[in-house]
Order: sequence, then C-alpha cells, then structure tokens
Amino acid sequence: MSSSPGPLQMKLPSTAAAPAGLTSVLGLRRLAIMLMVAVPIAALISIDSETRFATWLARSIIVGTGALVGFGLAESRPRRLPRWLGRWVFQLLAMALAVPFAAYAAYWITVGGAPEFMANPKRFVGFGQLTIAGIFFGAWVALGAMIRQRDARAHALSLAFERERRELERQAVEARTQLLRSQIQPHFLFNTLANIQALVETGSPHAPQVLASLIAYLKAAVPQLDETVSTVGREVELARAYLELMRMRMPDRLRFALDIDPSVLACRCPPTTLLTLVENAVRHGIDPAEDGGAIDVAVKRSGGDVLIRVEDTGVGPGVSGAGTGTGLKALRERLTMAFGDAAALRLFERPPHGFIAEVQFPAETG
Repeated sequence: MSSSPGPLQMKLPSTAAAPAGLTSVLGLRRLAIMLMVAVPIAALISIDSETRFATWLARSIIVGTGALVGFGLAESRPRRLPRWLGRWVFQLLAMALAVPFAAYAAYWITVGGAPEFMANPKRFVGFGQLTIAGIFFGAWVALGAMIRQRDARAHALSLAFERERRELERQAVEARTQLLRSQIQPHFLFNTLANIQALVETGSPHAPQVLASLIAYLKAAVPQLDETVSTVGREVELARAYLELMRMRMPDRLRFALDIDPSVLACRCPPTTLLTLVENAVRHGIDPAEDGGAIDVAVKRSGGDVLIRVEDTGVGPGVSGAGTGTGLKALRERLTMAFGDAAALRLFERPPHGFIAEVQFPAETG
C-alpha cells in the first residue's frame, strides 16, 4: 500500500501567497504588460503637452513600475490582514497609493530635481494627469491580474484534488483486490485439499504421490497469490502445475492440452486469472462427468489484446452450474479493476456438452 498522504493529509496549494521578492514582483510577464499600458498613456498625455513623448514615456514607465511594486508587494505583505480587509482590496489600495509617489519620483528624475509644482501650474496639471491615468489604468490591469491569479489557484487546487482522488481510488482498488484475493485463496485451497481427501478415503495408491505434488505446487503458487500483478507466463505455469496435479488424481478421466503463444507471456494480468478458469473447468466440467473429459487451454494474441480460452468437454453449465461460482465472479471484478471496460470475461455453452470461458484484456507489459 502506498505511503502517500491520506485524505486528512492532502497537500493542497495554499491560497495565501508566499513572501514575494522583487524578482517575482517585477517578472517579465508583468513588466511586458506594464509597458503595453505605459506607452498609450504617454502617447495620450503628450498630445497636448509641450513636453516630448520620450519624457512622458519615461515618466509613465516609472509610474507603472511603482504601481507594479506596490501591487506585487501587497500580495504577501503583511502575511495576515484583518478579516474585514480582503487581500484584493489591499492590493488595489497599495497600487493606488504607490502611483502618486511614483509620479512624483518620475518628475524628480526627468526634471533633474524637485518639480516645484506650485511655481509651474502646467507641470502640476501633467502630474495630476499622470497620477489619475496611472490609478485608473493600473486598477483595471490589477483586477485582470487578480482574476488570472484566482483562476490559476483554482486550477492548481483542482489538480491537487484530482491527484488525491486518483490516489484514493488506487488505494481503494488495492484494498478491494486484497479482499478478493483473501476470498480466492481459501476457495482454491479448500477445493484442492478436498480432492486429496477423496484420494485418501478411497485408498488410492496415488495419494502419497499426489500429496507430494500438491506440496511442491503450493510452495510455488501460494507466494504468488499475494502479489498485485502477475504475468501470463507465470499464470500458464501455475495452470500447467494444477492440471498435472489433477491428472494424477484422475488419470483415466482427465486429458488436457495447452496452446500458448510465446509473444504474450510477458504481458501482465491479475493473479490466478488462468488458474481460476482451469479450476472451474475441472470442478464443474470434468469432475461431475462419469467419463471425465478434456480441457483445452489456448492463450493467444488477438489484435492488441491477450485472449485466454479454456474449453472443456465436461457436463456443461446446465448440469453443474458452471459460471456461477465465487471464483469467476471474483475474477470478473479483478479484471474490471485492473483494465476497466477494456477487459471482458465471456462464458459459453459448448454443444453437445461442455463449457467455454474466455478472458480478453489489453496486452500490456511492465
């Protein structure tokens, strides 16, 4: 089971921004947007002004930079605000307060000293125009930036929830798979031990040999029952060992053949997939039949899928109730959990008697 955070430990992106430095406040994207706004402001103000456009452009850039710094620093400073004051309101106020100071600094720089607004009314009018334009356009740009920030945070939060949902689904699948395997193990073991008991009760001379084969088989099979994923090759070996074991129990009543495509042996599949089909054929097909029968196992590639087909010439589903047991029901669930709708378990009646079970799932390796 994964050690990733559980539902109460989910790591979500914080809605409070981390402390911002000048690098993040004056990012390239923000500077580009500021320049796109500063140029038209400078052009509008310079139309009826005696001051050159280049001077107004320099002043607009300085005002835009000041507004940008005020807006950016207010994103995270102070870390906590009063409950009645929203962060977005605080950012707008910070931007609006930064604009007059930046405009004054712009005049100081471009004039070469104190602007002396009272002695130059035209300069004071220009200062007012620059300040009002900076606040007006800055507010709209700031609102647009905050909407983008909100959408980005909402998207990040959505991605975090989606990752957590997938992790919880994966953990649920693993837990369900463990439960199903805990049902399958006693189901298979009890059936096998019942076969051994029948040999002992009838005094069969093959009982010791069959018991030795069973012990060897269980040593190989039981550890694999606890694994989450198996391969077709390992499933074939398990099924072969099981059929050999069953043939020793009833040598005159069971015949089997395996037709295996080597190209699919490395493909992954749920544990005991083939074993469940083979055991079902023995238990519900061959065992109830007086003359026994044959089991043909075919594992091939069908397009991009693996196709497993187990066919028996036993009594058929109408007599034994094959296809309704716990093993096949559990197998259907495990296939769905492993491959979703891409996997299928199909059951057919075989005329004149017998049963066919097919499993198909994507041919995936690794």
